[in-house]
Amino acid sequence: MAEVGARLSSRFGPGVEDWLAEVPSVAARLADRWDLALGELFDSGASAVVQRCHWPDGTPAVLKFSPDRALLARQVEMLRVFAPSGRVPAVRAADPAVGAVVLDEILPGTAAEDLPMAALPGLWAELLAALHAVPAPENWPWDLRGRCTESFDRIGRRLAEPAIAARIGRDSWQRAIRRCRTLLDTQTEPVLLHGDLHLGNALDGGPGRGLIAIDPKACLGDPCFDAVDYVVAGAGEEGVATRCQLVATACGLDGDRLYAWSRVIAPMLVIAHLTYGGPEAAIEELLALAR
Repeated sequence: MAEVGARLSSRFGPGVEDWLAEVPSVAARLADRWDLALGELFDSGASAVVQRCHWPDGTPAVLKFSPDRALLARQVEMLRVFAPSGRVPAVRAADPAVGAVVLDEILPGTAAEDLPMAALPGLWAELLAALHAVPAPENWPWDLRGRCTESFDRIGRRLAEPAIAARIGRDSWQRAIRRCRTLLDTQTEPVLLHGDLHLGNALDGGPGRGLIAIDPKACLGDPCFDAVDYVVAGAGEEGVATRCQLVATACGLDGDRLYAWSRVIAPMLVIAHLTYGGPEAAIEELLALAR
């Protein structure tokens, strides 16, 4: 739980520790209400605590909590919207007031980043085709422009940290923002995006299911955006340009736009690598991409 607390504190601040201390008792109450058998904690992300559980018939599920109740409520709504695709976990129970949801556990659940790289372009293409075929609900309130603005504002606050300032200047950050605006202003056929589809948010659903997407931040926008995290993960590997061409071909995307999006988010990924000890080769390639 200490490692989970450290990640949550970096996102929500030290005040999250009081919330985290209440999670075991809240989990016990919800398990009693929903008749769940609780299991071990997952290696959760930066915005939630996730715990394995089982229904009375033994069906595996996960119980997810977030101190950002509004965010979790939006994710529940987004998962339900994407449900017809068959490419997201099913929502089995939710309590927005508590900030908790029970989802089907995805098995075997191997993250896309740990799957054979040769198979991944085809799997990604199938995932995007299924997700992007889902029609957006009327008057859907979230779009890619707002998603990008939030990301630049939130992540940009870290530019003042010495270790980050030493590698990324304000000029690079502003250049990425300008490139982003250009791409947003030239969108022509927006689709309902997952909105945060990196390689850790796509899990192996087993034979017949393909990749399953978790933790959506669904928004209307350029279909290339749901492939860009996969592309920039090629930095320090086969290279962003090579992976971009491979992914664009597999997914039927505009390769030039996909590469342009990679230049937009490159400095964001540099910050992630600097935070979590990513490889220097990847950092150098991403910094060059951001110039």
